[in-house]
Amino acid sequence: MLFLHGFPEFWWAWRHQLPAVAAAGYRAVAMDLRGYGASDKTPRGYDPFTAAADVSGVIRSLGAADAVVVGHGWGGFVAWSTAVLAPRQVRALAAVSAPHPLMLMRSGQPRAIARAGWFQLPILPERRLLAHGGIHIEQLLRDWSAPGGGFPDAEASRRYRAALQVWPAPHCALEYHRWFARSRLRSDGRRYSARMRTPIDVPVLQVRGAQDGAVGAARTPDGLITGSLRYEVLTAAGHFPHEESPELFNRLLLDWLDVSKP
Repeated sequence: MLFLHGFPEFWWAWRHQLPAVAAAGYRAVAMDLRGYGASDKTPRGYDPFTAAADVSGVIRSLGAADAVVVGHGWGGFVAWSTAVLAPRQVRALAAVSAPHPLMLMRSGQPRAIARAGWFQLPILPERRLLAHGGIHIEQLLRDWSAPGGGFPDAEASRRYRAALQVWPAPHCALEYHRWFARSRLRSDGRRYSARMRTPIDVPVLQVRGAQDGAVGAARTPDGLITGSLRYEVLTAAGHFPHEESPELFNRLLLDWLDVSKP
């Protein structure tokens, strides 16, 4: 199983899942997306075509022909993309707080949409993420999680703030948002949207938190998934159900894995 984190996190976001999945008998791996954490921070390559190739390459570099790919947030966007653009490497797909990419534009919460617009500006958003030791990163995590749920705690805040303090990590992280918004009127964006209309013929699990402050409910339209689809809502969680309700999320994930075995 390959886990893909979202914004503004890194591989550590899956700390609750890795040991649980490994104990259940799976080989569990969490990677840093390009530009995050300890990954290469390249000047370009934050489009879904390149990101899907990154994931496909990591799976093969681990000596596997395919994997169950679990992605959260922008990691979920990459997971969906990999299932279409590199289908031979994806045996099953779990998308956490990540609507199908063709539904993403219409599923954002108003404040998150406004923030995504702010992210399109040059330089200023990066400076905001770096300012005051990254306190804005902690605020993002709180705004998008369930009110009063206690996430992020002091340790999570410290780690996520520190990870995005390493330049040019803030710029790289925002480049995913910028590609998605700016490509809408470009040929690469139209080509991506056309490719994403290809039906996904593997088991799919979609999980969202009912109190998600970033992404609203958006069921995948009929025809985009021809494999089995399971859709679950965690009532006490926000945008980070795997961190806010890890035990419940783990039970759900492992049950789906068991049922989805060939």
